[in-house]
Amino acid sequence: MYARRRLLISQTCLVVLTVLAGQSPPSGFQDPKSAAVDYVNPLIGNGGDTPNGSGGMIPSTAPPFAMTRWVAQTRQNYVSMTPYNYTDTSIHGFQGTHQPAIWMGESAQVIVVPGAGTVRSVFEERGMSFSHDNEVLTPSYYKAELSAIEGGHITSEQSATSRVGHLRFTFTNTTAPYVLLEATRASIMGSDDTSNVTYPLGTVAIDPHAREIAGSNPERQDFIIGPNPAFNFRGFFVARFDTPFAHWGTAANGTLHAGATSGSGALLGGWAAFAEGTRVVDVRVGVSFISVEQARKNLDTEIPDGSRLEQTARATRAAWAEKLDRVKVEGASEEQLETFYTGVFHSLQYPYEQSEDGKYYSGYDDAVHEGDSYTGYSIWDTYRAIWTWQILLAPERIPGMVRSMLQDYTEGGWLPMWKNIVETNIMVGTHADSLITEAVLKNITGFDVDLAYEAVHKDATVPPVDDSTISYFDREENVGYEVRAGLSTMYDTKGWVADDIHSESGSRTLDYAYDDYAVSVLARYLNKTADAAFFLNRSMVAPFTIFNTDTGFMEARNASGAWAGPDAGWTEGDKWAYSFDVVHAVDELIEARGGKAKFVQSLDEHFDGGHNDQTNEPSHHIPYLYALAGAASKGQARIREIASANYNNTVDGLSGNEDCGQMSAWFLFGALGFYPVNPVSGDYVVGTPFYDAITIDLPGAKTPLRIVSTGAPTNPYVKSVTVDGESLQTPVITHAQIAQGGKIVFEMSAEPQAWASETLA
Repeated sequence: MYARRRLLISQTCLVVLTVLAGQSPPSGFQDPKSAAVDYVNPLIGNGGDTPNGSGGMIPSTAPPFAMTRWVAQTRQNYVSMTPYNYTDTSIHGFQGTHQPAIWMGESAQVIVVPGAGTVRSVFEERGMSFSHDNEVLTPSYYKAELSAIEGGHITSEQSATSRVGHLRFTFTNTTAPYVLLEATRASIMGSDDTSNVTYPLGTVAIDPHAREIAGSNPERQDFIIGPNPAFNFRGFFVARFDTPFAHWGTAANGTLHAGATSGSGALLGGWAAFAEGTRVVDVRVGVSFISVEQARKNLDTEIPDGSRLEQTARATRAAWAEKLDRVKVEGASEEQLETFYTGVFHSLQYPYEQSEDGKYYSGYDDAVHEGDSYTGYSIWDTYRAIWTWQILLAPERIPGMVRSMLQDYTEGGWLPMWKNIVETNIMVGTHADSLITEAVLKNITGFDVDLAYEAVHKDATVPPVDDSTISYFDREENVGYEVRAGLSTMYDTKGWVADDIHSESGSRTLDYAYDDYAVSVLARYLNKTADAAFFLNRSMVAPFTIFNTDTGFMEARNASGAWAGPDAGWTEGDKWAYSFDVVHAVDELIEARGGKAKFVQSLDEHFDGGHNDQTNEPSHHIPYLYALAGAASKGQARIREIASANYNNTVDGLSGNEDCGQMSAWFLFGALGFYPVNPVSGDYVVGTPFYDAITIDLPGAKTPLRIVSTGAPTNPYVKSVTVDGESLQTPVITHAQIAQGGKIVFEMSAEPQAWASETLA
């Protein structure tokens, strides 16, 4: 079930947290006023006492979709390990991270390390103890009190813009204050063997007169997978201080070189020490994927000289407030508001900006181009609901994100599947087809639709090189683009991906069928009628080639046509989840499984048998299938149970991994009362709203979208629904009905109702 990328996580620590971890920031950091931002708890989902952090999100400071997120570093991060974990008791520095998710590798990070006394460059030797009691965490400001190793303490504060970190260190009762910039470290290449390391070769340059430490770091922990070597990739940084340097030097392999102004190699850093009695040191760190000069320009543009940390924090807070304050919730408890608004916070993290000043480095062709670019895609996860949510709440971002995917196609030959700087071949399916089609269907413009169709058509018709000889198992090294592995061996002629040729063949078969449907929708939009008919037909036939009528479950097949076994061929799920995973042909699936009554019975067996797994995405749409089978009230009960069991305002407040916002997107749509079961249909299936009312000020809409469900917190069942005064007879709301705002009214009840529940009559 966790075959591709997850570690099985125990959840034993439920630490109830207060807003802002028990302490509010100084008033200067809180302007502008924002009740919504005040409810964000960045520790939700950080993982409690689990080794890697169950939720996979870190309490970072940065604006929405920021290129670099800044976080206190309590441990070395790598695949399945985040740089901050709530159970740790020491901070080793402050990291500008580009790790897009817990189960992906870091790229080109830079770390700022305050200290006093002897300069300590080695990670294990520089940790300083701290307490959560006086730790402050918000989306725009972080503060911790560190116990300096040689006495005294260091008050560390942090904020950030997209490409610049802003830090301030106040030294109290210390001697010889200094700040170290770590350029390179030993890079751990996998989650199972921490001794599997490489030593990236970086650079560092110190200019005492300009009060700058600059450098570069080529670390990319995912370089061992994926088809794109990105040979010249590196991150660049420029740190500029407001305080004169008294001494300086480089550090390499744990050895200090006092007075040195440059260095290169592994385990590299540069440091500046300040005069005795120095009280406060302010440092701004510009980063870039293009050059040191561009990092310096980013610094000057985003946080110019003379800026105070308070100004940076206020600006970043305002960026979050612009989004979070668009959503107003009525009838929720304090704890529920924390869970909800933290979910919105999580939903606007990824993909993150890769472009800077109108340019971007592309690892696909190892060149710098004009344009906007994003990276950190987790498309197998995010196509399900987070993309839909971002179209609603951040539509201004979608054209650039689609352009970015098309640039990846132009420069690398394929649309991304899981881009982390470059393609990584993680997960299955070509769900960029879904993202692009959904954007077009929902009237998002600003990109080349003809080029988009060319790209998705290639996904659906061109197999990967050596399609018949490469398995493409999880994180398989030294292979080309995975795209639709198995397309030419069996899928294009028989309708299934063969389990004895390709890994995760059952999941691939169903994913390819959905992607075919997405391509057919885009083809129909562009009046490509022959293509539309072909891909629609293939999308409807393929799923049922692996439906075993003898067992009533989906089951992978071998090339011979023989069944591969009920447990073979699944990605982050099993036969139970995937037997409900034909979201574009639900009516046909219901018929194949014996009609509505038997389908509802199978749903009951799925949930009552403990087979539903909210921690993995193939289960996310399943409770909404009750409504499409005429048993809406049963689904409403299941949705509430899932929300209660898997979401709360603790460090374990997300079951499983956040998956770049998908876990939160499920909760957010659940709270609204509808969910995009089939994203490219433009439809939302009605569930059960969680609160008395939610109002969303949709960007560009004529009016706000207001959802009224009085009594919903204690009454989970829907008695009736109206949309703009019109009674809803079927449990489906269209995107067209809400895209320009409007009013949805749910009549709620404490008891199951007949509405959309004819199967139960």
